[in-house]
Amino acid sequence: MNIKIGPGGLGPAEGAEQRLEEYHKLGFRECEIAFVYNVYIKENDAVRIGKKAGELGIDLSIHAPYFVNLNSNEKAKREATKKRILDCCRIGHLLGAKTVVFHPGYYSNKGKTEDDKEKSFQAIKEGILDVLRVIKDNKWHIKIAPETMGKVNVFGSAEEIARLVKETHCGFCIDFAHILARDKKVDFHKIAELFSEKEWHCHFSGIVYSDAGERHHRSTKKEEWKELFDGLRKYAWDKEITIANESPTMIDDCIDAVKMLR
Repeated sequence: MNIKIGPGGLGPAEGAEQRLEEYHKLGFRECEIAFVYNVYIKENDAVRIGKKAGELGIDLSIHAPYFVNLNSNEKAKREATKKRILDCCRIGHLLGAKTVVFHPGYYSNKGKTEDDKEKSFQAIKEGILDVLRVIKDNKWHIKIAPETMGKVNVFGSAEEIARLVKETHCGFCIDFAHILARDKKVDFHKIAELFSEKEWHCHFSGIVYSDAGERHHRSTKKEEWKELFDGLRKYAWDKEITIANESPTMIDDCIDAVKMLR
């Protein structure tokens, strides 16, 4: 098992190369760039940042904007969602990033019935296939990865994401904190059976949750790291695993990600 660990944030394009050098010194081999509000890196900056990351042996990934929903009732919003994801893919290709992570969308009628959930799945699947066609037409070398989600009434159970992968051949992001919040436990054996692929892109942090699922992320406790690594060692020993740390203490000093690496 090979695990690459890094923070879920790079910060502004200005000074990014220096921050990547600092990340390298800390031992990080992954950095997920947070485009969660906008795609803030321009084309010329993407080329130089990607070059530096490659020189340092740091894999880059991207988290797409939060304001996406491939299952919106409004066509304009669905199209805007696809454009946001594709904007990330365009810049991600120039960065040499491997993956664009995104939140796939919301259930129709909050997923109150199995029919609602199935309609949601089909709409999101159609949107992903549209995005994949554009990626192929542009010859961009990048994966799109719908993320497992932490709220019970939001599309994105582990089973739903695995089914999307099977039916569209897209990538995926396993967020173990979200799975814990949604399912109230992490069944590593089940996750390994759902995602048989060799490469896993993952998120992890501490999380506060209720019966409805995720409330907010928090710093990670040592026993939570241990549980994660024990589970991966037992059930994902044959995987190439990338983990972006999404703790709220990750940006300034990468405190949580440093502890994770140690």
